[in-house]
Amino acid sequence: MGLLDSLLGRTKPVRPNLDALFALPSAAVTLQTSAGLVLSGHAGVCWMPPAGQSAAEVQHEIAELLDIPDDTVQGQATAEAATPPPAGGPTAGSVGILTQAEDSYGYRWLLLDDADVEDLVNRVHLVNSSLAENGWGPQLLCSVFGVTPGEGADSSARPFFLVYLFKRGTFYPFAPTGKERRDNELELRVRSIIGSDLPMETDLSRWFPLWDLPVH
Repeated sequence: MGLLDSLLGRTKPVRPNLDALFALPSAAVTLQTSAGLVLSGHAGVCWMPPAGQSAAEVQHEIAELLDIPDDTVQGQATAEAATPPPAGGPTAGSVGILTQAEDSYGYRWLLLDDADVEDLVNRVHLVNSSLAENGWGPQLLCSVFGVTPGEGADSSARPFFLVYLFKRGTFYPFAPTGKERRDNELELRVRSIIGSDLPMETDLSRWFPLWDLPVH
């Protein structure tokens, strides 16, 4: 079974539980009080483009589904070229400004920025639910939230990500340290800190590495 099959849940269809995303603000409080870690204000929704559609066609369809102007979803050739708009900037449509990016593995990303944790979670939920309700559920892979050391963090603290698996309704931490390298010890430590706040993915084989992701 390939990575994409696993992420899409093709072997065991599971009804998405997007409401699990609303547990994230509570987990963010726990991370801050326990370890001085804060959400970065950056998030991304990852999906696989449908076969046979051009980038322009996909961008237009996404803009229509999310009720935003075509020129607000900013197409980018690569993740490195993506420049998300600043938090608190002008909004368009119901989900605000989105930046579209593609990583080196061919996955597409819708990037969101919001300094307010609850607003960021609500926007990510709206993007996922809007796309799923319009038949894009099979294309949705995961949502990712950046976490970074804040005031009171230990000097050895490092940034990492919280990944929400769309098909599983579960979270796991992902802590890349370099090119295709990750800090498993940190990931397990994060699980122990917020395991009671979030529905954590119990199958460690599903803690997929997301190299080259454009979320900060």
